[in-house]
Amino acid sequence: MGEVYLTRQGFEKLRSDLERLKTTERRRIAKAIEEARQQGDISENAEYDAAKDAQAHCETRIADLEMKLSQVRIIENENIPADKVFIGAIVTLKDLETDEEIKYMLVSPEESNYEENKISIVSPIGKGLMGHEAGKTLTITVPAGTLKYKILKIERP
Repeated sequence: MGEVYLTRQGFEKLRSDLERLKTTERRRIAKAIEEARQQGDISENAEYDAAKDAQAHCETRIADLEMKLSQVRIIENENIPADKVFIGAIVTLKDLETDEEIKYMLVSPEESNYEENKISIVSPIGKGLMGHEAGKTLTITVPAGTLKYKILKIERP
């Protein structure tokens, strides 16, 4: 795994998630395992099996987050051109089919969250926008067909 580019907010969220998993979740799972053990025979104990599965999932997620956080580069510290669409940019688009204005922030896959209008730079829309300037009209192919956008504005947070 190479460098992981994150916004400061994305970095803090991953760090917070890691801390929660290492403290609160580990304690909760350990308690569930202990309670399941007290029920007797663990060879046919569904609660014990579920708790052990949750523990394995938690530990895998902790290892994944630790690996990502060890390779983070905060994008606000990078020298990224402000006049083109790159990671960290907030892009205002006009959908040329519906005349609707849409605003997206381009982020790494680790930070993407469609409900917050944070799209990954490796998504079809993210890839299609990368490197273009304001005023440019683009046709972007997505799984559902094609989208036609005009880049109205590019901002940096």
